[in-house]
Amino acid sequence: MRIVIIGAGSVGTNLHHAFELKGIRTELVHGRPITADPAPIYPVPPADCYIYTIADHALAEVVAKIHAPQALHLHTSGSMPKEVFGADKPHSGVLYFFQSFSREVLIDDWSGIPCFIEGRNIDDIAAIYSLAQCLTSRIYEANQHDRERLHIAGIFANNYTNLMYRIAQEVLTDTQIPFEALLPLIDQTAAKMHTLKPIEAQTGPAKRGDEAVINHHLQILQSTPYAALYRELATLIEKAHNH
Repeated sequence: MRIVIIGAGSVGTNLHHAFELKGIRTELVHGRPITADPAPIYPVPPADCYIYTIADHALAEVVAKIHAPQALHLHTSGSMPKEVFGADKPHSGVLYFFQSFSREVLIDDWSGIPCFIEGRNIDDIAAIYSLAQCLTSRIYEANQHDRERLHIAGIFANNYTNLMYRIAQEVLTDTQIPFEALLPLIDQTAAKMHTLKPIEAQTGPAKRGDEAVINHHLQILQSTPYAALYRELATLIEKAHNH
């Protein structure tokens, strides 16, 4: 199968790398338009499968410029519907690898990465499944409704958690304590998720309903942008634990 990956960002670069490690040759092309001409603007070679790894807001525009009705067309978005592929692309669907990707750190082992797929018909689903199986065995069918909620869940679990790490680092900037001192705590908290429900693993003053500690922290944070966020998060935890 000849595979072309359109979009050389974090997802596309990692996907290209992963296929190459499995001995599956793919061609990686940039998804950025190079002209305003209404004719096809992407110098894409002929292929049996096109995988679009570009931003959601640009997906429809790029898809419209690729004319290959016999090929299988797949996007890798957690939010976009499969219907972004029009009637001129009867073989199409979704290949959504649920992981955080960056070009700076390429992932070699995809065997534990869940992949959520969707296709227009049974044959397309089978083809998408076979493609995903080249990289992982954790493959699930998921419609747009489920993928959207999974995407939101991932943002809370990953993107917003990473924001909390950045805030924690900033809180320590006027101390002699390095951010690395938090790493054992971060690792232990993540490890608990393998055996406990999040609500069971919750600790801290808000979980205990310790308003004295919370108010003291708010006094320390009052000159920072984070006091209101601290209070709001503490309130959510208190409500969940009936304080």
